[in-house]
Amino acid sequence: MANGSRIEWTEATWNPVAGCTIISPGCTNCYAMRMAARLEAMGQPKYTGLTRRSGGRSKWNGNVSLDDHSLRVPYGWKSGRMIFVNSMSDLFQDAVPLDFIRRVFEVMDECSQHTFQVLTKRSSRLLELSDKLEWPANVWMGVSVENADYTYRIDNLRKTGAAVKFLSLEPLIGDLGRLNLDGINWAIAGGESGPGSRPMDPQWVRSIRDQCIAAEVAFHFKQWGGINKKRTGRTLDGRTWDEFPTAA
Repeated sequence: MANGSRIEWTEATWNPVAGCTIISPGCTNCYAMRMAARLEAMGQPKYTGLTRRSGGRSKWNGNVSLDDHSLRVPYGWKSGRMIFVNSMSDLFQDAVPLDFIRRVFEVMDECSQHTFQVLTKRSSRLLELSDKLEWPANVWMGVSVENADYTYRIDNLRKTGAAVKFLSLEPLIGDLGRLNLDGINWAIAGGESGPGSRPMDPQWVRSIRDQCIAAEVAFHFKQWGGINKKRTGRTLDGRTWDEFPTAA
């Protein structure tokens, strides 16, 4: 749990689930794999046995940890804030039971002072379970799309019951082409950062920004990325883009 996140588009993180699996190219350099291995080395039981060493790097091994104790955390934050749900996992991966997902949604519903930002790459399961979940207005649902092969995730998101729908177009490792932004409230774009980061073409970002402007979708540019993301910054064509959706 982090009260005061370094992620530019949120204010806190909440991890009732830890552990994941690699399912698409955007997962290759996932920071959470490195962080989970580091937390295990520090002796944190929640992150024990979630990664394996392969090719000299820590990678998810498919195990997940369901943290019942963490379900109480948002109740203790009395002042409202934006909370990124499961920065160290994916709530909609197959290993997370529907019953536990419902419990997470119940917490989010009961903690109406907060705005919860849920992000998944498992858009097919998200859509499959959408009608089995109650969707509070304070839950923003997003999907990650890293290149044009995965824009179908946007179509799945569009069909869900979430009041606010957003896109995390990061790590952006390919041109997304023309996007159907109908029903989408917010788009975040950003380059990959850290060891082994892959380059991002500025024109990919400009295309997303311009499409968002045309469709009246809030646009947030997170970073250029690279080994030193602080040095490359987050200015796009002379300004920063910190827009957020108006619906909440």
